[in-house]
Amino acid sequence: MSDRLTIERDGGVADVRLNRPDKMNAVDMAMFEALVEVADDLASDTSLRCVVLSGEGKAFCAGLDFSGFSRMRDSADGDSNSTDSNSADKSSPGDPMEGRITHRAQQAVYGWTTLPVPVIAAVNGHALGAGAQLALGADIRIVHPEAKISVLEIRWGLIPDMTGTQTLINLVGLDVAKELTFTGRMVPGTEAKELGLATRLSDDPRSDALAMATEIASKSPDAIRAGKRLLNSASKVGLADGFAAERTEISALVGSPNQVEQITAFFEKREPNFTNPAN
Repeated sequence: MSDRLTIERDGGVADVRLNRPDKMNAVDMAMFEALVEVADDLASDTSLRCVVLSGEGKAFCAGLDFSGFSRMRDSADGDSNSTDSNSADKSSPGDPMEGRITHRAQQAVYGWTTLPVPVIAAVNGHALGAGAQLALGADIRIVHPEAKISVLEIRWGLIPDMTGTQTLINLVGLDVAKELTFTGRMVPGTEAKELGLATRLSDDPRSDALAMATEIASKSPDAIRAGKRLLNSASKVGLADGFAAERTEISALVGSPNQVEQITAFFEKREPNFTNPAN
């Protein structure tokens, strides 16, 4: 893995940090690749319980590395694979992107959305463009009141193309999603909470995100993963299929070892000792 991300583990909680503080954690090709690789690695870790995603330094993520954007512009008539941004959109035989429904830039966000465990984004400073979409791909966003969030792509004559057009609507509704996409305006953290972009506000987003992650990690991992699967699919399936999925998940949970352990530990007034999920 490149040095673009750092990972610290405390039990079942992974503290993942974008690590380009001198560039306000702007996304370059190496960052795209690291985001995909780390999400893939964590997805296969059955001991994982929760992830906190944040940025080192004074910003969560200031968006696409502008030098990469400039190269994309300068080489528009040449080999698109030579640019940071376009390379993030390509796959080749044997490439880890082969067979996915996403290209690399989308997978850099979607990998966290589809991670089996909850992902909490701790947002301070700026979350712009690619950074905003990465935060939107998390399950929960804890945001500093003075943070600035923007769907900034319109400034460069572009659209949000890292899953943002799909996630934004679910959070703020169609009309607000259009306003933010068409204007690219800066949304302060306080307004982000009002609009639904932020789950909650905090003067110390990372500390509060880690505290929440620790709380989530204390719950049955089978139930947490089942809950995420159901909630992620709720807007994509009809009611009949959604109700059927609920019945399937609850049938698998009732009487399972971790569910029994959760109840036993509660009545014995002790911390539960869970086993890792099968997947």
